[in-house]
Amino acid sequence: MDEDLDQMTRQQLIDEVKRLRAGIREHRDCSRHELCWHHPALWGLLSERTDPIPVVPAWPEFIRGCIKYRESLDAQAPGAPRTNEPYAE
Repeated sequence: MDEDLDQMTRQQLIDEVKRLRAGIREHRDCSRHELCWHHPALWGLLSERTDPIPVVPAWPEFIRGCIKYRESLDAQAPGAPRTNEPYAE
């Protein structure tokens, strides 16, 4: 799966690491409502070209997952700033 790396020069590998780090940082720096979105750009950083279609839970299960995710933020980042900013399309 990662055979392409074996063919890269040192400089190409450095460039690849920088590209991947930039993509990871972009995802890491998501905030507010961006945290809930599907992020195909992150997967697009991989060398294999696929377009995975996610399995989407039914609404009740989906909302339970959202609540669990939000609860995990309270537990893992209790000091993070909070906002009441509404979602805007």
